[in-house]
Amino acid sequence: MTGCVAVFDVGKTNLKLVVFDRDGQVVADRARPNASLAPDADCPYLRLDTERAWDFLLAALKEVGARHPIEAISISAHGASGVLVTDAGVALPPMDYEFDGFGAVDAAYDAARPPFEECFSPLSVRGLNLGRQIFYLERNFPEEFAAARAFLTYPQFWSWRLSGVMATEVTSLGAHTDLWRPKEGRPSSLVESQGWTRLFPPIRRAWETLGRPRPEVAAETGLSPEVRIVCGAHDSNASLVPYLVSRKGPFTVLSTGTWVIIMAVGGRAPIDPKADMLANVDVHGRPVPTARLMLGREFAALAGDTPAEAREADVAAIVASGVMAMPAFTDQGGPFAGRKGFIEGEAPKTPAARAALATVYCALMAAHVLKLLQAPGDLIVEGGFNRSPAFVGVLAALMPGRDVLVAPSSGAAEGAALLAHWDEPHAPPKPKRAEPWSAPGLREYQERWESGL
Repeated sequence: MTGCVAVFDVGKTNLKLVVFDRDGQVVADRARPNASLAPDADCPYLRLDTERAWDFLLAALKEVGARHPIEAISISAHGASGVLVTDAGVALPPMDYEFDGFGAVDAAYDAARPPFEECFSPLSVRGLNLGRQIFYLERNFPEEFAAARAFLTYPQFWSWRLSGVMATEVTSLGAHTDLWRPKEGRPSSLVESQGWTRLFPPIRRAWETLGRPRPEVAAETGLSPEVRIVCGAHDSNASLVPYLVSRKGPFTVLSTGTWVIIMAVGGRAPIDPKADMLANVDVHGRPVPTARLMLGREFAALAGDTPAEAREADVAAIVASGVMAMPAFTDQGGPFAGRKGFIEGEAPKTPAARAALATVYCALMAAHVLKLLQAPGDLIVEGGFNRSPAFVGVLAALMPGRDVLVAPSSGAAEGAALLAHWDEPHAPPKPKRAEPWSAPGLREYQERWESGL
């Protein structure tokens, strides 16, 4: 590696540009909140704000590029998102998967989507099945749809805007989209039956260099015209990369943030769509048994948007009180998404107690799904929740006999950076073992919680 890798990490909640030096250390980072645009006279659906994100990216690249030698740019971006484009630009604004207006096409789409045994993609609410978004756009905007040259999944949309090269990549196309056959490594019957094959450019590996910056990008940012633009990957799958290149045996990664995506590498258990399980696809194209939970949002629903930090004594007090949160506090993700969550017992009144209840609840949910998934090996927590000693401590206490490891890295961003130098040796991550937190009566508390599900 002769220079730095800049990673554009597009999350549902935040946008980040993270710069890694030749030793894999973060030398710069920039961030801003990410928000969608409400329906209006110009667009009748909830949509992703790509132009604001683009302005952030260009400004951040200009700023960090003036201080660090950028040799490559890589992308990680959230799933269930893609953009119809023409050769000149965006054909239609990309939908936000939380748009709640699919009703008129839902029945027809559900009849057309492939069986679970083909695509290993569970039926999901709103636009979490990416095929539903394409189906909606074709029926509501036939002229724009007919004029589109391609449908680019979200990481490849950004690599195209930077390089001008269109590509399809399997980690995004295989992430609960209904568009991919994970076992066969080819587009699903839905793509074929709807005549969408023309919309997907040639498949490129996540680590491939697509090209160099467009001239206008180099001029705007001041970057060298020789900077490599890497194809990029779905963010949860990018989180797997540091461990795919450094571990041989089965292991499980909990990629955490707004979503908690649990990926059981080497897992053999049956995948149950009723529990919101699916097959993710790793950067090699291999199916990975996966479960998902929207625990970041559930935590905020219980603890508040600016939560206190729960201490071990706060957790012990919640367990001793017997108060518990029962699922679910969002209607997206997980085996209990159709239920209305509630607090059993007297709701905690202090910020620390609310944070403790939220932490115990999220750890119980994660432990429950880990058991359903029969997730093997070490449990590696990366992303937002690995900065919570309470979460990893309680999870370790709930999973006796298992090592819960706290990843030292930036998760998806680090994985995306590794893609830029795929063929070079990499130092393996050195996660730290989480010590179980002490909360007398936790085992009985867990049993009572499980019995109430």
